[in-house]
Amino acid sequence: MRTRFARLYGARDLRIEEGPVPTPREGEIVLRMAAGGICGSDLHYYQDGGFGPVRVREPIIPGHEAAGHVETLGPGVSDFRIGQLVSVNPSQPCGHCRFCREGLPIHCLDMQFMGSAMRLPHAQGMFRDYLVVPAIQCHPAGEAVSAGEAACAEPLAVCLHAVTQAGELSGKRVLVTGAGPIGALVVAAARHAGAAEIVVTDLMDAALERASAMGASSAINAVKNTAELALYEKDRGQFDVAFECSAAAPAIRSAIATVRPRGLIVQVGVTGDTAVPLNALVGKELRWIGSQRFDREFSVAVDLISSRRIDVRPIISHTFPISEALAAFEQAGDRSAACKVQLTFLA
Repeated sequence: MRTRFARLYGARDLRIEEGPVPTPREGEIVLRMAAGGICGSDLHYYQDGGFGPVRVREPIIPGHEAAGHVETLGPGVSDFRIGQLVSVNPSQPCGHCRFCREGLPIHCLDMQFMGSAMRLPHAQGMFRDYLVVPAIQCHPAGEAVSAGEAACAEPLAVCLHAVTQAGELSGKRVLVTGAGPIGALVVAAARHAGAAEIVVTDLMDAALERASAMGASSAINAVKNTAELALYEKDRGQFDVAFECSAAAPAIRSAIATVRPRGLIVQVGVTGDTAVPLNALVGKELRWIGSQRFDREFSVAVDLISSRRIDVRPIISHTFPISEALAAFEQAGDRSAACKVQLTFLA
């Protein structure tokens, strides 16, 4: 058996190649891949050869948010059925390092995260027709949802973890800065958690429309409607919690200005060094915490998608076959039109 895959050699050097499918070992499954989403990190690899200190230093198959159908069960695997749709958790913590022993597998010192260039050799990803993966990383999706929906479990898990970082949201006033795929899914996760009001900001009207479809109470174009956004700065801030999903310096400053004293900012977006108004952060006694990846939230995300208690369909904007992966990555870079761009494979 052979498989096609999209392999990145450097900035804008993405090639469709072919190779053999390994024989599954004990505890592994062969998946016939169906859908895979292009994440922001995949896009940075493609456009810039990496982000910050993380660089593509050898050929890498990108893709860490995907779903597929069970094709073959390896030795010792019996909990799945042939043809079953599953979402694939890309995280493989080692289970025995200091942080794994402390119950913090997100911070595993030997984390294998599919499609990541953070370590050498790079951890290869899921943009391929067939994938051999440990069964423990596969989570059955519901019969009622599409493979594209099931492939959104990974980004939704990121957002569920961010919402968990914020604690109790029931009845709270929430700001979400940045309405890309992560921002839109944070809106959905915050709504599911009981937030009373969710205001989302972005520079693109199309992104704001999708965030509204995901549950935002109101959507503000931060360039066109500066006066409307400034109203939330009244009396030292109106929001209880902000989820900063853009990593843009103006958005960070806006979050600090509009969150009430002793409020919370959860930083979800990532970038390099940026200037921060520390006097306002200190003067308002704000808490500013980071949030990365996920742990148990992945299985929760699959369940929420499978039941459509969180409907991810509004964020899926474009779909391309793997043979047109180059066009898919170019489309993903156009924020005026694209949100979640997905590749499709054999299924």
